[in-house]
Amino acid sequence: MSTNLFPPRTTTADIELGTTLQPKFDAEGLIPCITTDHVTNEVLMFAFMNAESLAHTIRTKRATYWSRSRRKLWIKGEESGNTLIVKELLVDCDQDVLLLKVESTGGAACHNGYKSCFYRKLDSAANPEQAESLKLEFAARRLFDPATVYKKK
Repeated sequence: MSTNLFPPRTTTADIELGTTLQPKFDAEGLIPCITTDHVTNEVLMFAFMNAESLAHTIRTKRATYWSRSRRKLWIKGEESGNTLIVKELLVDCDQDVLLLKVESTGGAACHNGYKSCFYRKLDSAANPEQAESLKLEFAARRLFDPATVYKKK
């Protein structure tokens, strides 16, 4: 997918202080996208976008990503009904990371049934020199059973 859906990147001053969207896609045509709840600022998920998914997101106000594993556009909620409605789209200082602030219509952004994809945390006693101590604890409760929502195709 071509990145020329967006203006070409120009000077550092224009990119960092200007008013034109000039996203920096990587060599594979992707840009990282952090997605947060627009009210609480809780991080809901992280994914990548390509130019097509970014354009679709801007056009429809529905969070749309590029699925690297499936090699296709992924409109969040198209299968589960847990859509993410974009309230704001922000870029970082050099326009190489996107931040979507969204309203989650289904209450769960994670395909594993949690509100956020970040539903586990590292145990406070973890020590990188002791592999057995690198334990994850659940920090949230599951809101739905993925087996009943996602149908294998």
